Amino acid sequence: MSTTTVQSSAPADRVPTDTTPTGKGRRRGERGLAGSLTSHGILIVASLIALFPIAWLVYLSLGPDKDDYLHPGGILGKMTLDNYSFVLQHTPFFDWLWSTLIVSLGTTVIGVLVAATTGYAVSRMRFPGYKKFMWVLLVTQMFPVAVLMVPMYEILSELQLIDNYLGLILVYCSTAVPYCAWLLKGYFDTIPFEIDEAGRVDGLSPFGTFARLILPLAKPGLAVAAFYSFITAFGEVAFASTFMLSDTKYTFAVGLQSFVSEHDAQRNLMAATAVLVAIPVSAFFYLVQKNLVTGLTAGGTKG
Repeated sequence: MSTTTVQSSAPADRVPTDTTPTGKGRRRGERGLAGSLTSHGILIVASLIALFPIAWLVYLSLGPDKDDYLHPGGILGKMTLDNYSFVLQHTPFFDWLWSTLIVSLGTTVIGVLVAATTGYAVSRMRFPGYKKFMWVLLVTQMFPVAVLMVPMYEILSELQLIDNYLGLILVYCSTAVPYCAWLLKGYFDTIPFEIDEAGRVDGLSPFGTFARLILPLAKPGLAVAAFYSFITAFGEVAFASTFMLSDTKYTFAVGLQSFVSEHDAQRNLMAATAVLVAIPVSAFFYLVQKNLVTGLTAGGTKG
C-alpha cells in the first residue's frame, strides 16, 4: 500500500498594502483647487483694501485745487505735480523733516538702548522686586495723554527743555521704553543662559557679554523695538504740538495741521505732504522688515 504524502504549499507572500496616495488623492493639510482659489482671492481682496487708502491719497495729491476731493472724478483730466513742488519750495517741509528725523531717531536709539538693558537685566538677574518692576512699567501705559500732559510740561519747564528736541525725545521714551522692555525681556528669555556662562568663562564682564554675545543674537527683537520707537515718535501729535513752540521745530505730524485753519483747508497740499511724509517711514520699514516677523513671534514665546 503506497502512502501519498501531501505537501502543503508554502504560504503565499503577503502583498503589502499600498498606502501611498494615488494621483487623485491629497496629502493631509494639502488644499484642493477650490481652497487655493479661495485663499488667494481673500488675500487679493485684503491687499486691495490695504492699498486703496494709499492709492486714493496719491490720487488726491495730484489734484490742483483744494476742493478736488469733493469731485475726485475731475482730477483725471488735470493731474499735476504742482502740489509737490509747492510743498517742497514754499513750506518749511525740510525743517519738519529735520526735526522729525532728530526726534524719531533719537527716540529710537535712546529708547532701544534703555529697553534692551532693562529687559536683559530682568531676564538674567534676580534682584529684589524684579517682577514688580516689570509690572510698574506696564502700569505706566494705563494713563492717557491728557493726564500726563500737565505734569510732563511742568517737569520739562523746570529742566528748561520746552521747545527742545531732547525734552520731546525723553517724553517719547517714557512711552516707548516700557513696551519695548517687555518685548525684549521675552526675547532674551529665548536665548540660552549657557551663552552668558560661556562669555564669563572667556573673561567677559556682564556688560561685555551683553554687548558682544547677546545683542547680535537679539537683532530681530531689537528691530521690532526700533520700529515701534520710531513710529511712536514719528506720528505723535499731542506732545509735539504742546512742547515744541517754534515753527521750524515742528514734526511732520504737527506741520500737517498748518494746512487746516478755521475757515480753510488746503487738502491738496496736505495730501501731497502726507505722501512725502510716508517716504522716510517706508525706508525705515524696508531696513528692518527682514527681522520684524521673527522678532514679533520669538518675543512672545516666553515671559
